[in-house]
Amino acid sequence: MPTVLPSSSTTSAPSSAPLPEAGWRRARTVPSLQEVYASVRVPAHDASFWRKLLAFWGPGLMVAVGYMDPGNWATDIAGGSRYGYTLLSVILISNLFAMLLQHLAAKLGIVTGRDLAQACRDHYSKPVALVLWVLCEVAIAACDLAEVIGSAIALNLLFGLPLPWGVVLTILDVLVVLWFQNKGFRILESIVAGLIVVIFGCFLYEIIVSRPDWFGILGGLVPRPEVVTTPGMLYVAIGILGATVMPHNLYLHSSIVQTRAFDQDEPGKRMAIKFATIDSTVALFMAFFVNAAILITAAAAFHSTGRHHVADINEAHHLLAPVLGAGAASVVFAVALLASGQNSTLTGTLAGQIVMEGFLNLRLKPWLRRLITRAIAVVPALIVALLYGEKGTGELLVLSQVILSLQLSFAVVPLVLFTGSKAKMGVFVNRPWLQAIAWVVSGIIIALNLYLLWETFFG
Repeated sequence: MPTVLPSSSTTSAPSSAPLPEAGWRRARTVPSLQEVYASVRVPAHDASFWRKLLAFWGPGLMVAVGYMDPGNWATDIAGGSRYGYTLLSVILISNLFAMLLQHLAAKLGIVTGRDLAQACRDHYSKPVALVLWVLCEVAIAACDLAEVIGSAIALNLLFGLPLPWGVVLTILDVLVVLWFQNKGFRILESIVAGLIVVIFGCFLYEIIVSRPDWFGILGGLVPRPEVVTTPGMLYVAIGILGATVMPHNLYLHSSIVQTRAFDQDEPGKRMAIKFATIDSTVALFMAFFVNAAILITAAAAFHSTGRHHVADINEAHHLLAPVLGAGAASVVFAVALLASGQNSTLTGTLAGQIVMEGFLNLRLKPWLRRLITRAIAVVPALIVALLYGEKGTGELLVLSQVILSLQLSFAVVPLVLFTGSKAKMGVFVNRPWLQAIAWVVSGIIIALNLYLLWETFFG
């Protein structure tokens, strides 16, 4: 089992301070998420494949939550209602991009013992690191905003709870996260897994009752030229990409893979990378199913019946039952939305803690850190809900995804840079072909998100 690195405050004299590893300016002091670092036991090297996979199973599910949060729903619904199954290929490509980037994030955390925020703080000058921190905090607040609005809308749809009360009620999530994390990190992972099963089951039902065109689905998985050549379709496609690949997930994944107590030698790290990659890849396939299911349901329920302009979660909810002729369809849709919002809350608040501690080396009490993160999201959501109601919260949800798109490049570029550095990664450095693919993916994401921002503000 790896030992927890001593805190810098316990160092008695400069001569006894740990030396920085090759490629890094500072030595590692306090590990990422110190309270749960190396807290999950890992079986010996000679254990069976399935026992080792079970030990490493969990972080990928927590990462996958960010790829099926309420912010994704509006773009998936818009894509399905306007263009049928055509944009399924965009969801597939986005998830393939995500699988690559999450593999790199896991590898960075396992090999270096640093999360992405800690690595940025070490590599860049203090002013640059502070700018990256501010941008990341804005992105996390935007993501949290989507979760707050999504949960409030779900509570409104299910119980008729006014949106402002639903927004206020989400503050209780802070206490729930804190309480469960104190019970152990595996408990938190189990809750996330349970909520994912609920979301998965809900959309399996939605697909069955919507009776989609299966040949149309298969055709939609194949990329078509009109996705790029049709301006309206391209705009929605970029929105799907921007809502799918989440910047805070890269920080989150590079940290929570270190909750596993793997051996800190080359064989131990190779095993950890292997099973962490399997874990995240399988989990992201589940996220692909959920996003695809939202688009498929919208295509089958709305596009095929001539309703080509449904892009709002509330409108989709109210139309599902009359269009599909299944009374439970709208209720199941709202249940999935609530589970999605609550799941994203768990991981979003955790990412906020990782980012603040990593960039600033500032350690607040977990309840205080989460309360600050939640307040940043709750206050604007509450103001908009009080002043503008459903329409305002829907537009705020879209705006949160634009903000996430803007921040994404500032997380992807450092990640690819660090994992491609021989000095930082040693024998685990990205192979040339992998590094080339990573830079191509980064370039595509940057170019498309810049286009999305241009069209949003000036188009």
